[in-house]
Amino acid sequence: MRVFSIVAVIVTDLFIGVSYWRLLRAGRIQPALAIWVFFAIATAGSLVAYLAEGGHSVLDNILNATDVVMVGSVVVGILIYGDRSTRFTRFDLGCLAAVLAIVGFWTATRQHAVSHLLIQAILVIAYFPVVRRLLRSTKNTESFAIWIAAFLAPAFGLLSSRGWLATVYSVRNLVCAAGLIGLMAWVEHRARRAPRAAEVEVE
Repeated sequence: MRVFSIVAVIVTDLFIGVSYWRLLRAGRIQPALAIWVFFAIATAGSLVAYLAEGGHSVLDNILNATDVVMVGSVVVGILIYGDRSTRFTRFDLGCLAAVLAIVGFWTATRQHAVSHLLIQAILVIAYFPVVRRLLRSTKNTESFAIWIAAFLAPAFGLLSSRGWLATVYSVRNLVCAAGLIGLMAWVEHRARRAPRAAEVEVE
């Protein structure tokens, strides 16, 4: 089961990274750059804090380890293929200030367990820009296939994770991805209803 978990997480994260590059090149999605920059900062910090806690290897938190690589590749993809709508907004910069404050706390205190939990807060904050973007958009700008995969990866990761910090990382991933998928579905439902509402008004 452990081997299956590790392989499943690697394959799922690889699918997410490749899919993002393919959809970005085709111009089919416009993901917010901020969310992925925050992910890059936080996943790297989370892994370092987890390993610094002692007694664990990279394979004990395989989801976090593969996330570091996958997220970094997505950031590069957005920088290359993203349009102006993907760039940082004032709201994103405010979130970035909160992220850097948490990173500063960790750097100053070296309290790895506490810092790891605070970094999970960064990973929740990271969703704010894409949530705001979806709420203000007239259409869904994200891919269901990718975010369903992002939901499955931590589910697989729980099968091989060791230590409560790794479990917290996976569970937080599950909850956030599920919430975002629900929001995406609502945005698409709202977009489908809008033309019908306009037709009723014309009649």
